[in-house]
Amino acid sequence: MSDTIAVFPAQPRIRQVAVDRAWSWLGAGWRDLWMAPLHSLAFGAAAVIAGWLVIALLLWRDLPYLVLPISAGFFFVGPFMAVGLYEISRRLENGLLVDAESTFLAWRRNPDQIALMGTVLLLLHLAWMRAAQLLFALFDWRTVPSWGHFLDLAWYSARNLPFLAIGVTIGASLAALAFAIGAFSMPYLLDRRDANLFEAIATSVAAVRLNLRPMLLWAGLIVVLVALAMVPGLLGLVIVLPVVAHASWHAYRDIVRFPPGDA
Repeated sequence: MSDTIAVFPAQPRIRQVAVDRAWSWLGAGWRDLWMAPLHSLAFGAAAVIAGWLVIALLLWRDLPYLVLPISAGFFFVGPFMAVGLYEISRRLENGLLVDAESTFLAWRRNPDQIALMGTVLLLLHLAWMRAAQLLFALFDWRTVPSWGHFLDLAWYSARNLPFLAIGVTIGASLAALAFAIGAFSMPYLLDRRDANLFEAIATSVAAVRLNLRPMLLWAGLIVVLVALAMVPGLLGLVIVLPVVAHASWHAYRDIVRFPPGDA
């Protein structure tokens, strides 16, 4: 009887990088954007249109107080939205053709696990939305009749300080959790077609933990860039979303390493 040899997937090696490495990732993300501008900008435009539709629906339903928390939800579901952009960078890296089918259907490389990871991120977003609704109810913001009145009260009312402090604390805590588990999970699942959700999350958390300072800088840059992109009616996301997503792929490839020849 012949012996059976079990073959286990290669374990990644987490590489520590310099604190300022995030700038290199952004530069690489910018180059990828202009190496495949049509498909990259299409993802950015789709995100802007989706954002407009959601905001219009909230304003139509007289729910202006939910616009800010749902906009902040981008930081939770962003990695799932960017799967196609990761695929563009992966294909450019390997000298493969970048086409609409391969990018917009990139989730098919590991459909079950990518869907599960998307569900985890969505649940974190829903938890944030629920916390925001409870906070609005606690401070009686739900009675705000218009978007303009909401902004006046939120930024100029004396009661805004505890409201903002509690909201920022809750949001930052959930966002930090989402960043730790999601920073590298989606690129990992896309790259490693035999990988599972738990392996991807464990790798992401380990990579963030071992590169805490550069990842804090990277997270801060993402927050600043996305926030600025949202100011002109979300239009800045047309460029910022692809650049950040492509850069995130390069961050993954820079930090998470596998033995040569293992794919």
